[in-house]
Amino acid sequence: MDTRSLGRSPLQVSRICLGGNVFGWTVDERQSFRLLDAWVDAGMNFVDTADVYSRWVPGHAGGESEAIIGKWLNATGKRHRIVLATKVGKPMGDDDKGLSKAYIRRAVEASLRRLKTDVIDLYQSHDDDATTPVEETLGTYAELIREGKVRAIGASNYTADRLALALDTSERLGLPRYESLQPLYNLVERADYEDALEPLCVARRVGVINYYALASGFLTGKYRSAADFGKSVRGKGAGKYLNERGLAVLGALDAVAATVGATPAQVALAWQIARPSITAPIASATDERQLAELVAAARLRLDAPSIAAIDRASTPEVA
Repeated sequence: MDTRSLGRSPLQVSRICLGGNVFGWTVDERQSFRLLDAWVDAGMNFVDTADVYSRWVPGHAGGESEAIIGKWLNATGKRHRIVLATKVGKPMGDDDKGLSKAYIRRAVEASLRRLKTDVIDLYQSHDDDATTPVEETLGTYAELIREGKVRAIGASNYTADRLALALDTSERLGLPRYESLQPLYNLVERADYEDALEPLCVARRVGVINYYALASGFLTGKYRSAADFGKSVRGKGAGKYLNERGLAVLGALDAVAATVGATPAQVALAWQIARPSITAPIASATDERQLAELVAAARLRLDAPSIAAIDRASTPEVA
């Protein structure tokens, strides 16, 4: 398996991370098991979920994705074959949210129970919590690492200023630091990450595992007109990219894909993997064909002219 180091942690992860947000939502338990089996059988090892997945579905309370992964781990004995990442902090109830010591302590035990594991490899702050002192959050994570319940920690949806503060606090107090950042980043949404977060992550050696890597499916090329939005439950989310720049990006992906014998989605992911700051883009799959496409994308290497062509088409517009 071709792996990369996640930040300065000992975690070695595959070049693409399988997003678990679909488990228990658009993918049922049986199909989730098939996808997880196929992922590790293909030599991939990185799986990301969160306690809040999939609370947005009517009748769901959150924890559905973690519970399915836990059942799969229990049934297959494949815990040693994956780097397991989950998150804490999104609202799970009236008082169940944020990054206070009391809540993290409750939430981690609930995640461990659902995941049917003794340790979470990467435990991530799903959102910044400005109401809780950074020292309290990081100190709580330090306790969990000492107790063997967590191996490394990461952040998600942090601004550059707040991530820098957290990193500085870890260094100043000798506390565990965020070894990864999970930002929104893809070819049609580049500016926010590249302006301030990317230089910080490179300078401080923070791994990056970006979400929405395929822009809600837009970069697969299946949404090229408003009539296409009904093709999946995520179709409407791709609508905001259907403009002159978005279509130019698809055109560049089409051209490179034809040259290298790949799909637009594979090329979009390979472009991200080739970016020095990116450790592993996160992408989900609902069937074996999509999953095989992700595996192939992890192995695709783009040459400099191909990367330059995609860069030109996707360069963020200057406001």
